[in-house]
Amino acid sequence: MSADRAPLRRALAHGEEEGGSIEFKTRLTRATHLADGRMESLAAQLRHRVLSGDGEATYVIGVDDDGAIAGISPDAFSESMDVLSLLAEEADAHIEDVETWGIENQHATESETTAAAGEGLVGIATLRDGPMLEADDEHVVVGTAGHVDHGKSTLVGSLVTGDRDDGQGGTRSFLDVQPHEVERGLSADLSYAVYGFDDDGPVRMDNPHRKTDRAAVVQEADRLVSFVDTVGHEPWLHTTIRGLVGQKLDYGLLAVAADDGPTKTTREHLGILLATELPTLVAITKTDIVSEERVAEVESEVEAMLREVGETPLPVDRHGVDAAIEEIGTVVPILRTSPVTGAGIDDLDTLFEALPKRDNDADAPFRMYIDRSYAVTGVGAVASGTVNAGTVEAGDELLLGPMPDGNFREVTVRSIEMHYHRVDKAKAGRIVGIALKGVEEAEIERGMALVPRDSQPNPVREFEAEVVVLNHPTRIGDGYEPVVHLETLSEAAQFFPEDGRLLPGDNGRTTVRFKFRPYLIEEGQRFVFREGRSKGVGTVRSTTSN
Repeated sequence: MSADRAPLRRALAHGEEEGGSIEFKTRLTRATHLADGRMESLAAQLRHRVLSGDGEATYVIGVDDDGAIAGISPDAFSESMDVLSLLAEEADAHIEDVETWGIENQHATESETTAAAGEGLVGIATLRDGPMLEADDEHVVVGTAGHVDHGKSTLVGSLVTGDRDDGQGGTRSFLDVQPHEVERGLSADLSYAVYGFDDDGPVRMDNPHRKTDRAAVVQEADRLVSFVDTVGHEPWLHTTIRGLVGQKLDYGLLAVAADDGPTKTTREHLGILLATELPTLVAITKTDIVSEERVAEVESEVEAMLREVGETPLPVDRHGVDAAIEEIGTVVPILRTSPVTGAGIDDLDTLFEALPKRDNDADAPFRMYIDRSYAVTGVGAVASGTVNAGTVEAGDELLLGPMPDGNFREVTVRSIEMHYHRVDKAKAGRIVGIALKGVEEAEIERGMALVPRDSQPNPVREFEAEVVVLNHPTRIGDGYEPVVHLETLSEAAQFFPEDGRLLPGDNGRTTVRFKFRPYLIEEGQRFVFREGRSKGVGTVRSTTSN
């Protein structure tokens, strides 16, 4: 809900005019406004408003024809947005943005609850000419990793804005999502950023704090690059794992600070990236604060670290960006960077503009694991995550779950947003927020999945897996209880090894049983398990229904 009422005051002061771009509606209902004949006339009216505003119209909902603020219940406002979206589609337009304000509800009916009657809304919907944006097929998603204070967020901040850093991590603030993160200078959850490219080069944001700037990048760029920025602080390793395992990433970007060099956390993050078979590049950051000799020394340390795990390093300074583009996946490119001086930024731009989108499951049935959820006033519950497979469109009927009892909930897609821009559909690999009808936000949990309503998904409490034990102080026996990170879920589970035990370095089979509830698990999915210093990776080989 927007606190600034200036847009509402301006719209009310301007008022409805014949031949103008502003329209007042108390509310819109399916029964009345989508009836035969009515829909066509309202779509024609909407088209007229859009053309009168040179491609943009403003609809004020919850306001009477004379401009008096009425206010309607949240449910009525949601229905009005659904109807307005259908009218816009009929008029070859789309809703680009919605702002809402709470006021005393003047139009509550006897059928509405007392709570709803006290939570009236008035809102402004901005409509634009043309259909909603369809994102490009070459949208690349990059996951960042690296030790705390090694500059990965600062580097991404400079990439998406083109701004030089102030030497104090100023550009990293463009990615932080919680006030305490800004205050402490530490990221505690996943953050997201986007930039893109057109025929003239990079398309960046002037001010990433303005959601309109992010939306403009999505609208203007021919090719998009999204970043999932993870957490470097050791206590939040589980969040880093969630970011690298739970998102459908195309590439990994590992940051190593030139003043500090590779650390234990660096090696741990590299292990996760490689365990998920993610093509990875390494950025040596903070090259502006050390000598050339120290940069070369850290580069040698990174090369040695990569060789230790069977990877081939490719220093871009010596071999060039073109070699990195051609060979990434079989080699790990290493770049020297500094957001303060701008060193390496052009090389990263060249890489991200040219790197191909990895094969995805765009033709498979739709599936998305939920990473987070939130409620939007006037819209309702929104589930956010990366589309794992298939395509989703507004109006699709889906299943959400499994719920703790193993059942799935029937829901309908109300609308889809990508980096604050409404899109008509989203394909595999897109990071999106999906507004859902049929469920309350409090019922949505991380790790749940969205799938087609006719897919008959099976909730899984137990599965068979092949695992590799990367680190463990003794042996893993029956009843061992790590946390399993698979897609976006992080859940305590029990292991029951096929031969009764697993030793460090072992590759073996085990039964994995979730302790508390079932999830949607499928053969072939990879996962990470962790308990204290013990860590390993695995692949689902078969599942047992709940």
